[in-house]
Amino acid sequence: MFSTYNTSDSFFTVTANGFTLMRNFSASLNSDPDNPAFLKEFIFNVDANQRLDLTFIPTPESFAFINGIEIISVPEKLYFRGNNEPLKTSSSQLFYLTSDRALENLYRLNVGGSDIEVQNDTGMFRSWNQDDNYIFGADYGYTPYDNASILYNNRTPAYTAPETVYTTSRVTANTSISLEWAFPVDSGFNYLLRLHFCEIQLEVTEQNQRVFNIAVDGRNVETQADIIYWTRGNDIPIFMDYVSWVPDDGRRGRKDLRLSLTPDTLSRPLYHSALLNGLEIFKISDPSRSLAAANPEPSGSDHSTPEAETNSVTNKSKSTTSPLIYAVTASVIAAIVVAAVVGFLIFRRRRRVKDSMNSSFPKSSWVPLSTASRSTTKTTGSGFSLPSDLCRHFLLEEIKSATNDFDDTYVIGKGGFGNVYKGYIDTAGSHTATPVAIKRLNPSSNQGAREFQTEIEMLSKLRHLHLVSLIGYCDESGEMILVYDYMSHGTLRDHLYNSENPPLTWIDRLKICIGAAKGLHYLHTGTKHPIIHRDVKSTNILLDEKWVAKVSDFGLSKVGPTGGSHVSTVVKGSFGYVDPEYYRRRQLTDKSDVYSFGVVLVEVLCGRPAVLPKLPREQVNLAEWAKSCHEKGILDKIIDTNLRSRISSACLNKYIETAMTCLRDKGIERPVMSDVVWSLEFALQLQEAAESDGDGGQLFESYPLVKKGEANTTDEEEIFSGGDHDVSGSKSTNLSTVSSSQLLKSDDIFSEIKNPLGR
Repeated sequence: MFSTYNTSDSFFTVTANGFTLMRNFSASLNSDPDNPAFLKEFIFNVDANQRLDLTFIPTPESFAFINGIEIISVPEKLYFRGNNEPLKTSSSQLFYLTSDRALENLYRLNVGGSDIEVQNDTGMFRSWNQDDNYIFGADYGYTPYDNASILYNNRTPAYTAPETVYTTSRVTANTSISLEWAFPVDSGFNYLLRLHFCEIQLEVTEQNQRVFNIAVDGRNVETQADIIYWTRGNDIPIFMDYVSWVPDDGRRGRKDLRLSLTPDTLSRPLYHSALLNGLEIFKISDPSRSLAAANPEPSGSDHSTPEAETNSVTNKSKSTTSPLIYAVTASVIAAIVVAAVVGFLIFRRRRRVKDSMNSSFPKSSWVPLSTASRSTTKTTGSGFSLPSDLCRHFLLEEIKSATNDFDDTYVIGKGGFGNVYKGYIDTAGSHTATPVAIKRLNPSSNQGAREFQTEIEMLSKLRHLHLVSLIGYCDESGEMILVYDYMSHGTLRDHLYNSENPPLTWIDRLKICIGAAKGLHYLHTGTKHPIIHRDVKSTNILLDEKWVAKVSDFGLSKVGPTGGSHVSTVVKGSFGYVDPEYYRRRQLTDKSDVYSFGVVLVEVLCGRPAVLPKLPREQVNLAEWAKSCHEKGILDKIIDTNLRSRISSACLNKYIETAMTCLRDKGIERPVMSDVVWSLEFALQLQEAAESDGDGGQLFESYPLVKKGEANTTDEEEIFSGGDHDVSGSKSTNLSTVSSSQLLKSDDIFSEIKNPLGR
């Protein structure tokens, strides 16, 4: 590149033979700062009497660039099947992929295997990557390998995929419910998913031994898939094509495309198992012959769009006369289909990106309180201060006025910190009073100045839909008071048990869990340094007037380390929710929050507290009790009676799988919160699909819960485990070596809240 050009200022459109491949494209915004070189691969038809016209058109006041172009001839019907071979879709309609369409390859994966370099492809110089980065959840199944000679055939010629793709695979393990992947894609397009299969395991030689269902975004595209039935033998490869529509989000932004393989139960196969060898995903051009989508938002930006993007439509007629047009034309004779691989290498000004990321989460400038704050009176309380533009400082007389001098009739909750009052404050520019929640420190509480400061430090700099918003504080005359947005529906626990509130529906519970999970995900990944909440529980999940979940109470939160390490600290938390590994080792990680959230998930499902000391010993701790019931295959027996026969079996299995992975004894085996969000959203889709299909969301008796480590087979049938390759997770039947009675005796190292009331 010329030194006078800054590639971050480059926006351009690329067309080829009537197709729009990219529009207002920014190579800078689409690259990874740590690995700036990337490829774009397109496949479209070029007849023998045509030439390939590839044109780069910069937006006004910009420029276009390219580092390299490869043009490769591929077999005519490798991907375009024509009018005679309809493809299955997730909507049960047929789709015909004809040569008047164009494709963009997004993912090409050697599932269960290692990377395959271009020189090891079948002559078309395609690279195949590992699938590990796209697996949803911590359940990787296991990866059997067989150095067999693959028997290519007319249905699957040798050029379809390298032998390595078919001799490696990923298979569900004994404890797995499904294999699942998530792929970010542009919304507003159809996608071609090509799944490669080859039955290479010696245990599977006949039909109805391994049968599974294939779903895309929660809807089946193939039921009772049986590789031996398709191929009639072992070591015979086959690929299956499916098309799925991803609805537009309004700007063709990014969404996750989800693929899941679930062992079938209706056909009563010998093995409870699913398998996949390879996967290719392509974006299909829309009716206007376009593959163009929006650029990603700049990292650390305020989500403003570049000026070049804003002007790209209004100045489209002028763009063809720009003096900075770079047109590339290549003649292709007798090439039926051309794959154009376009590579960009970005030399970017790293400082701009780095500065923008740092500015997105400003450092607090703590100074003593003075008349420069929003208060007109100097305070003499805790001595802690806040930047005036982030948090309001209230006078004590304002707080007393809002609560009628802390009248008990205004109390809406009690906890370890003290009482929570509902009050009304005047808001600048408004003629109406705003309802707020006012939390006042109880002088006899063990939670004091440190928790008060932590809460202010954390929440004053955090803004997210699923985090409670801190309005301000008061530290006058020895008081320590926090003022929040008022949550009209109280805590999640208020709607689960020990309450006169009507029970929540299952879909409402799922949506609340998804919201809370998103809030925790933001804490763990959305700031410069991860934040570990350390007190996740149902009373710290609040619900606003629209039932939107908000994570609250950050008094015990800790700033975590980057890079997946841990913080050594005194154990704090709430009985029944504390991560056993954290309790034993005194090492805090974000996976401690994941464990606590797993307890909340079980609490939501079962409708009982996390700890009930008066119950029989094995039932005192809900997490341990639920895990024990799961081991025995009877977890469905302790579900909240308000939910009986109201949850679809597919949704229930997915939800239980999510909760159990969160509750694994070892933190490293638990999922990250982004995976939990994905899984819960998938469970919600399964429930909504069941209800929309007219099933009423019933809990089907024909789908029993699978015991951990068992298949849906008769007692006489052998369980297919794949030997020693099971790496899906811990086999332990106890959450930890710490019993419930031990935890109940350890109040000296926990926060004061044992049986927290509503906030």
